Amino acid sequence: MAQEVITLGGGCFWCTEAVYEHVDGVTAVESGYCNGKVAKPSYEQVCTGTTGCVEAIRVTFDADRISLREVLEIFFVIHDPTTLNRQGADSGTQYRSGIYFHHAEQQRFAREVMDEVNEKVGGRLVTELVPVADYSRAEDYHQHYFLNHPDQGYCAMVAAPKVEKFRKTFASRFKPAA
Repeated sequence: MAQEVITLGGGCFWCTEAVYEHVDGVTAVESGYCNGKVAKPSYEQVCTGTTGCVEAIRVTFDADRISLREVLEIFFVIHDPTTLNRQGADSGTQYRSGIYFHHAEQQRFAREVMDEVNEKVGGRLVTELVPVADYSRAEDYHQHYFLNHPDQGYCAMVAAPKVEKFRKTFASRFKPAA
């Protein structure tokens, strides 16, 4: 098994985590914060928008079962990479679109996929592509939030439709028992 890790920011980490926990080939997903000016911030600090940190997920996947390209293609379908510092009603730099790579090969693949996406969206892509920096795990209650709270209002109204969009768009990659 060839385990690889990439860090992604696509709005609220509850939503992106919810999707990737259903992706066949993904072996672990962790919500956290990265690429800001505060080391190991709290959720409350990040919510102020003053830390520069992004809500992100760390995706561990089996590269023998799912490619980085596929991981990124899913990423670009489940969030809007053309809205700066915003996903739906969530706004602020902590909700920015970003790919936080762990090595140069990831950067190269991500740039390739981003160029394709940017062409499709008419040059409006705002996703940042930078090395992951100062990643820290989010508080325990954020981990597996959607799986633990599927009926919570935000999960039912925002995260569940993203999971359903993923399921319909990438049916062959959907693992129902997350």
